Amino acid sequence: MPSVLITGANRGLGFGLLKLYVNDGWRVYGCCRNPDNAVELKALAEASNGTLTLHRADVEDDASIEALKEKLGGQPIDLLLIVAGYYGKTIMTDPGGFQEFGQSDYDDWAKILEINVLGPMKMAEALVDNVAASEKKQLVTLSSAIGSIGGNGIGKMYAYRSSKAAVNAVMKSMSIDLKERGVTALPLHPGWVRTDMGGPQADLDSDTSVNGMKKVLDGLTPADAGRFLDYTGAELPW
Repeated sequence: MPSVLITGANRGLGFGLLKLYVNDGWRVYGCCRNPDNAVELKALAEASNGTLTLHRADVEDDASIEALKEKLGGQPIDLLLIVAGYYGKTIMTDPGGFQEFGQSDYDDWAKILEINVLGPMKMAEALVDNVAASEKKQLVTLSSAIGSIGGNGIGKMYAYRSSKAAVNAVMKSMSIDLKERGVTALPLHPGWVRTDMGGPQADLDSDTSVNGMKKVLDGLTPADAGRFLDYTGAELPW
């Protein structure tokens, strides 16, 4: 039975992906900051006959990641799927949400970088042995086309854009450094999705995004390491 560990599993894209893997019969580790308060996630776990278990993982709390690592022990993780992310205090579609020049909130920017860049790095460094011990050996972080420097034609979104460009760089380096261990690491763009983060004006519904990403993830090979793909499998410019 293949296994997947998903962060940000209590809502949005994380929850959507988690449901697909549970339905496919995978061993699923669902991680979020407060699993005791995740009503839908708990109900799904209770109905899963033990194939889905819930775990606390808060990338702003290093102790929670260490506790997760200790609890997993040597359990192989075929796919480490890092979904948890943060756009900022105000979503893109709300007034002030474009993070325009001259309006920077540096404290919030630091939080965005902590969650979107340091978070995936912390999770990867903590659980790389589990991934390397598995059959599939896949390590994927959800990024965004907003982080594409070559694709930036509208400016703005300084904090979020810089965080996603940075995590793309992190994942690219990871794909090189972990190659000898057989780990396939890459960033994946889910599209602009109608979630709490994406807002109601986004292009895609959640089902379209998660089903597309699942298809891409199912088809990954070691040759895909270090590529920047979207939910359709198309390659994006760095």
